[in-house]
Amino acid sequence: MTMSTDPLEQAAPLPQGDYVTGAITGGAIILFVGTGSTVLGSALRSLAGNGGAVDEMQLVAMLLNIAIILLAWRGYRHKVHEVRDLAAAGQRAEKLAAHDPLTGLINRHSFAEQGAALVSLAADHGKAVALLMLDLDDFKTVNDMHGHRIGDALLRQVADDIAQVLPANALTARLGGDEFGCAMLFDPAHPDSVERVAKALVRRLSRAVTVDGHLLTISASCGLARSDQDCDTVDVLMREADIAMYAAKKAGRNRYAWFDRSMERAIQARNEIETGLRNAIPQGQIVPYFEQQIDLATGALAGFEVLARWEHPLRGLIEPDQFIPIAEETGLIADLSMSVMRQAFIAARDWDPDLVLAVNISPWQLKDAWLAQKIIKLLLETGFPARRLEIEITESALFDNLALAQSIAVSLKNQGIRLALDDFGTGYSSLAHLRALPFDRIKIDKCFVGSIAEKLESAAIVGAIARLGDSLNMPTTAEGVEDADTLERLRVMGCARAQGYHFGRPVSAANVRRLLAERRLIAQGPQRLAG
Repeated sequence: MTMSTDPLEQAAPLPQGDYVTGAITGGAIILFVGTGSTVLGSALRSLAGNGGAVDEMQLVAMLLNIAIILLAWRGYRHKVHEVRDLAAAGQRAEKLAAHDPLTGLINRHSFAEQGAALVSLAADHGKAVALLMLDLDDFKTVNDMHGHRIGDALLRQVADDIAQVLPANALTARLGGDEFGCAMLFDPAHPDSVERVAKALVRRLSRAVTVDGHLLTISASCGLARSDQDCDTVDVLMREADIAMYAAKKAGRNRYAWFDRSMERAIQARNEIETGLRNAIPQGQIVPYFEQQIDLATGALAGFEVLARWEHPLRGLIEPDQFIPIAEETGLIADLSMSVMRQAFIAARDWDPDLVLAVNISPWQLKDAWLAQKIIKLLLETGFPARRLEIEITESALFDNLALAQSIAVSLKNQGIRLALDDFGTGYSSLAHLRALPFDRIKIDKCFVGSIAEKLESAAIVGAIARLGDSLNMPTTAEGVEDADTLERLRVMGCARAQGYHFGRPVSAANVRRLLAERRLIAQGPQRLAG
């Protein structure tokens, strides 16, 4: 009988549950050795005619011994194969646990472990580790337009591109989604070697690629951090590279950026604002301020645009450009807007019935199918007349879901609410949008209005928009008027209304009330009760 020379088979331990079987097998082998030679000798002499009859009992016992030994060996071979299969399965499971199944790169957990070892190695040999965090720009658009199958194929292509650019000894991982991490050793005196790699990566990923017949134009933003600058753990290194990557995105995307402490301070300030907003909105710290809108034909006050201001108990008045973008990013803009509108409606109920409130709606809010119902409900609760409300919609907000925007606009118009197209001229300035939604007014952005005296192009644009509005029976409101010369030019061009610092800065509800009282524009008696 030939014995296997497979080292796994030779070394495979017998499972504990088979000790009894092993003992029986061992006994059978001993019995076979003890009786086999005698029985076989007798059998051979009997066949040769030189001996008596073979003892049948001994022959049967010997055959049973052989059968037991063969069965035991077969069982042993089976157990060895089981052990080998389990070992292979364990190796496969270990590989799956350490690698990303889509790209074959190591995953976040393995990257952290191997990165920590690389940081220790660098410290021991006078080197540093550069960690590069890569994120594809607008990858979600690829999935939305072409599906996840194409998106997955693109990620595999990106993984191949990264591997071709990085040094052979670098660590590369897919950290999740469209985010990749790379770690490499470098000489701290020559960080330019890392920058060369970062530039090559950004350049390589900033190109058109064909994936399953689809031509895709992509780009990537890259954040860099180094272990020799007060960064002694891979977790901190990954966090700093991540912060730098988002800074690169904010700076315009398709570029790389080194981490510095100012980025971290900016993140902390942003987080403080977000945390503060979550408390400020329900506490009524975000309040309406009012900017005058003037009728250019008569010079009379026509109404106000409602603006949000944060009356912070410690920091004082905070301008909207510091917290509105964060409110939109976090989804807090809906609650913020409704809170400001409620306060503004209550404050303006008893103003002169001809004064209009203009309220700008965030593009994020236009994704809410119940927006019109929420505004109408707010009007009913506060008793503010719908005919005195003008909702401003930014043109760029219409591109996400024009059908939903149309539905919201029609619902508002049916209640008597007016609609204005805000920031016209800064986007696509599409006439289709003017026809698709029932707008009552066009607002001209201050970026054109403020420069009509210096730039012929701005004057031509403002004049063209004013004429367009007149032909469509949509009067125009010019924003950002800061001097009398600009005001006169707008009047000549045919603009119907204007607003800006020339007429006064936005003021609180209390100050507006004093202004209106001086001009006798506060309703009295029955008019006030009618709201």
